[in-house]
Amino acid sequence: MEFQSDAQKEIYEKVKPWMKEIFGEFASESETAPTFSILIGSAYAHTGVYPWGKDDATITTRSYVVTGAELTAELMLFLLTENDRMRFGAFGVDADKDIFFEHTIVGSTCDKEELKASVKAVIMTADDDDDKIVAKWGGQSARDRMA
Repeated sequence: MEFQSDAQKEIYEKVKPWMKEIFGEFASESETAPTFSILIGSAYAHTGVYPWGKDDATITTRSYVVTGAELTAELMLFLLTENDRMRFGAFGVDADKDIFFEHTIVGSTCDKEELKASVKAVIMTADDDDDKIVAKWGGQSARDRMA
């Protein structure tokens, strides 16, 4: 695995054992990139360590909540209203018009409890909201895409 900076490698090595301790068999690490995959309920998330300047890195967890939904004004209002009530993270729509939920924390100051709160917020939100979105606006959840 290649790292783009010493800080990225250092922070990846710091969070690697935490991911196993927190999520156990639900977390798996990539052999080619500084990322982890977590599958819980109907949600599938990726947690990656990305360089941030020369001396730090960020830890970003993203879950694709729904793909293929009809992106109506009503759905966009729902996502923005949900963002307003979120403590950690926010919904977004990528270039392929897939709905994701994501949260990022600073790697150098991260501790195990902050990592746990960040990743769980993403997984739980995706797991809770995917069915609501699919029922009203169509599309597929991660569980449905994997089946």
